[in-house]
Amino acid sequence: MRVDKFLSSMKFCTRKQAKSFLETHEFLIDETRIFSQSHSFDPNIEKVYIDRNYVYYEHPIHLMLNKPKGYISANKDQMFPCVTDLIKEPFHRFDFSIAGRLDLDTEGLLILTTDGQFLHEITHPNYHLPKVYEAHLDHRFMHDQELLEGVQILDGKNKPYEAKALEIRNEGQIVFITIDEGKFHQVKRMFSSVGYKVLYLKRIKIGKLSLGDLKPGAYVKIERRDLFD
Repeated sequence: MRVDKFLSSMKFCTRKQAKSFLETHEFLIDETRIFSQSHSFDPNIEKVYIDRNYVYYEHPIHLMLNKPKGYISANKDQMFPCVTDLIKEPFHRFDFSIAGRLDLDTEGLLILTTDGQFLHEITHPNYHLPKVYEAHLDHRFMHDQELLEGVQILDGKNKPYEAKALEIRNEGQIVFITIDEGKFHQVKRMFSSVGYKVLYLKRIKIGKLSLGDLKPGAYVKIERRDLFD
């Protein structure tokens, strides 16, 4: 990786600003000071220090976050706090993509990654990655079969499509539903189509990866093998 790309990807400066950044800051690779923005190195192997401060780097890197209610699944927003605001040192400089977004009022398992292929495997419908949600409803649920057979709902572009539950565990007003898609408001709209309002929604599992007892706002590093067989 070139030095200017490293500085840009780690949010120290833009690539155009790299030359002047190197003139005003001490940039060390291992113990050697670097002055050229075109210098290439492997940040996964060689250690970087800027003004004598170690810069943590790893690629790819994946985090599992327990998204709290009230945070938006985005990197920047003018109105609401973003899930990336929860990420602290040493991961705060990474340019994370959000795999499988959750609504503002929905809680639970969210994956952040710096790997485009990993993101694609989680979000693309061709991979049919199962996702489990815990839904609290306004009254006792009695329409398991309808959701398992499929219901007509609207997607984010208001186009109708058939949505099916892969599995349902019915505990009265609390229902655990498994789907392998992630359309706009899909779970809420599926329940609404058979006469129920979702009062609380939490994603608890993606693939093999379970949220477990991870506290709201907390996150842990994960590996690809944690999701896929």
